[in-house]
Amino acid sequence: MEVSLHQITKENYEEVCELDVTKEQQDYVACNMWSLVESQFNEGYETRAIYADAEPVGFFMWVEESKSKTSIWRFMIDKVHQQKSIGRTALNLALAEIKKSVNLQEIEICYNPNNPVAKEFYSSFGFSEVGMDEDNEDMLAVITL
Repeated sequence: MEVSLHQITKENYEEVCELDVTKEQQDYVACNMWSLVESQFNEGYETRAIYADAEPVGFFMWVEESKSKTSIWRFMIDKVHQQKSIGRTALNLALAEIKKSVNLQEIEICYNPNNPVAKEFYSSFGFSEVGMDEDNEDMLAVITL
């Protein structure tokens, strides 16, 4: 299976909007449709569809907070395609694309602090926990370049 990232276009946005996570994950993942709307009306928002072969199976959105910092705001794999290493490959691809930004010094991501799988997963990519976010709801982890 080949995993790749694609621009979201009028040809694939509906399929991306239909992707969903498990019932247990729904409180932790924003709606893809809402994220696409958000990205259309805010500067510096980048979205990508995650494909496995020719099928959209996931979604990414990252935001250029400043010239030196990018935050990954959305990352999901459809419930039917989880546990297949698609997320691991997709995150590697997204990080490689994000790192092409000139003057980038930091990439950050937030996740539920009660999710031990997330901590282990993100730390395997070099993210280090730095504490809770400003709302004191999610763990903030960063990669310093």
